[in-house]
Amino acid sequence: MSAVLLRVVCPVDNAQPLLSLMPRNGRGRRCKLSSTGVSAACSSAVAHPSRSSVERVYEVVLKQAALVREQRGESSLNLKKPIETDGMADWNLLNEAYERCGEVCAEYAKTFYLGTLLMTPERRRAVWAIYVWCRRTDELVDGPNASHITPKALERWDNRLTDLFQGRPYDMYDAALSDTVSKFPVDIQPFKDMIEGMRLDLRKSRYDNFDELYLYCYYVAGTVGLMSVPVMGIAPESDASTESVYNAALALGIANQLTNILRDVGEDARRGRIYLPQEELARAGLSDEDIFRGEVTDKWRSFMKGQIKRARKFFNEAEKGVGELNSASRWPVWASLLLYRQILDAIEANDYNNFTKRAYVGKAKKLVSLPVAYGRALMGSSELAKLVVR
Repeated sequence: MSAVLLRVVCPVDNAQPLLSLMPRNGRGRRCKLSSTGVSAACSSAVAHPSRSSVERVYEVVLKQAALVREQRGESSLNLKKPIETDGMADWNLLNEAYERCGEVCAEYAKTFYLGTLLMTPERRRAVWAIYVWCRRTDELVDGPNASHITPKALERWDNRLTDLFQGRPYDMYDAALSDTVSKFPVDIQPFKDMIEGMRLDLRKSRYDNFDELYLYCYYVAGTVGLMSVPVMGIAPESDASTESVYNAALALGIANQLTNILRDVGEDARRGRIYLPQEELARAGLSDEDIFRGEVTDKWRSFMKGQIKRARKFFNEAEKGVGELNSASRWPVWASLLLYRQILDAIEANDYNNFTKRAYVGKAKKLVSLPVAYGRALMGSSELAKLVVR
């Protein structure tokens, strides 16, 4: 399909699935977005506080989709282009950097790592580099040295990100990501937004409503999908709009983070953090004190049923886009989706006791899920649609 035919589809149409997952209230308003949002989206999602979080995030989605759409309309990526180095020693160091990233991924995300082995070597290495950067960023506020992290430290990390995007990496892991962003149409904005999520963790421990929580989930998890789509690639035969694929990737990140929040209620409470929307807790007749007390009551069960239902809606939205990805890239995404969604089942099996019981997917269920994910990865979106109809 030529670049001329690949235009921006009406953002309101593409954003509607995610907008429908947001709670309505009397004060809410939905402003219309236009194709000019693509150029405006270069600013962070936090730049337009008068808009809903979905609308603000969608502007970022538009920009990311435009970059990939441009690449799809032109020639295919030249992933084997020579890297400008000072000699064979630099080439070997870069290979070693990617291998180190793969080792980190294998240690901390075994199932996902296994799925990446089906990808082409170039895409696989790039995904490892992105994973490692995201993990290092998360460790700044959740790792062993988190108590020593200050806003100034995050500012230095942000500056370091800018440097590596400009070809000035600080270490081997940075070098791998710097090489990745030089080969794929990966934009810096989702990376910067993830750092913004870390800043939120330093200064914020409550979220008034789901609109606030949605933006946080985008920052710390939805961004990963936007980083990854350019690397994983969209299937050449896909008829889906680039925006819809990005929407699905965003939805998977939101779903995963909502699942993390529901799984870790007790653990977060012991750290003085409550990520559940305060307005929704109040409507359910619950308060912070109820969470700190950690008693599973009928009110709590009813509240949790609603939270789980919403997370599942985001997983369902995410499913629509997985089949549109490059066939070699689908397995790790399907595996992540199927396994994470089962954590919600485990919370239900624990009678909604996420105060003292940690919901997890056992090894046996993981082993069963992996071939299911592989089977779905072999099917494109049309075959999956037929399977659902049956």
